[in-house]
Order: sequence, then C-alpha cells, then structure tokens
Amino acid sequence: MTINLLKKCRFVSMKIYTKTGDSGQTSLVGGTRVSKTELRIEAYGTVDELNSYVGLLRDQEVNNYRKDILKEIQDRLFTIGSILASEPEQTKKRIPDLHESDVELLEKEMDKMDESLEPMRFFILPGGHQSVSFGHLARTVCRRAERITLRLAQESEVNELVIKYLNRLSDYLFVLCRMMIKELNIEEISWKPRV
Repeated sequence: MTINLLKKCRFVSMKIYTKTGDSGQTSLVGGTRVSKTELRIEAYGTVDELNSYVGLLRDQEVNNYRKDILKEIQDRLFTIGSILASEPEQTKKRIPDLHESDVELLEKEMDKMDESLEPMRFFILPGGHQSVSFGHLARTVCRRAERITLRLAQESEVNELVIKYLNRLSDYLFVLCRMMIKELNIEEISWKPRV
C-alpha cells in the first residue's frame, strides 16, 4: 500500500539556482520582474542581512536563555522581508503580517532588561566582547534597513508597522548589548571626546 501511494505522489526536487536572475532581474511576490538594484530589493536584502546577524547573536552562549525571543525576532524579520518583497497591490499570494503586539513584545523585553541596568551616563563605544560586537553590528544593520525602508516609503507604499518594528528593534538591540555587557561582567567602554 505504501509503495502504491509513493508511486502516485510525485516528489519534485527543487534546484536552488533558477538562472532567471542572470540578467540582473528578479521577481517580486506577485510576479513583476524588477532590477536587482531597485530600492525595494535593497530594503529586503538588508533585512535579510540583519536576520543573519540576529542569528549570529542567537548563537552566542550569553544569549542561551534569549534564544526564543531572538528566534521570534528572526521570524518577524522574515515577515518583513516578505512584505517588502511584495508589490504593494499584490493579491495573488497571502503574505504574513505584522501586528502591533510584535512591537510591544520588543518594548516589554527592553523594559525587563532596563530594570537591571544602570542608567546611561555617557555614550558607549561598540565592543568589549565579541558577542557584544556582534550585537552592535546587528544594531547598525537594523538602522540601515530602517533608513532604506524609509526611502522606499517615499516612493512606494510601505506598511507603517514595518518601519516602526525596525526602529524599535534597533533600540532593543542596543539595550541587549548593554545587557550582555552586564551578564559577561565586562565594563562598558565610554566615549571620551577630545577637548
């Protein structure tokens, strides 16, 4: 019976390369072909880069008990990538959506961390530990993703929650860097401007 079922089902293996992008074009969700240099592609490509850095942060031992929240953030970044990769009027495929509660989750997590952190008294230089440096890389890529998305919003419709989430996420990543410094028992590196 199982053999008959397997004969009826056709398992198709999908190749990772399609060759359709060799001419510098790619498809948006909805089917429209656009140049890979389009601002929309730059926006979701930068969100993909950010997602990779968040994955790197999730892999740090200091974040072992934060793996779930960091994975949740990665899931939301995939959602944002899907939204940005879609034509604004796209109706052919169902795209996952963001909720205000996604932003609120970041705020709650920041509030929890802030309760055990000393108030900031100076600007902080990135670094002090490799895990913290990875966090600051993620934060700065997040800021870049936000700036590119804001530029895209000037020429095309962009869900306001996408911009709000990216803005809040960069704040979360900054607070997370401060929390990692505390948990790793290292000193924050203060910026001392020359006078």
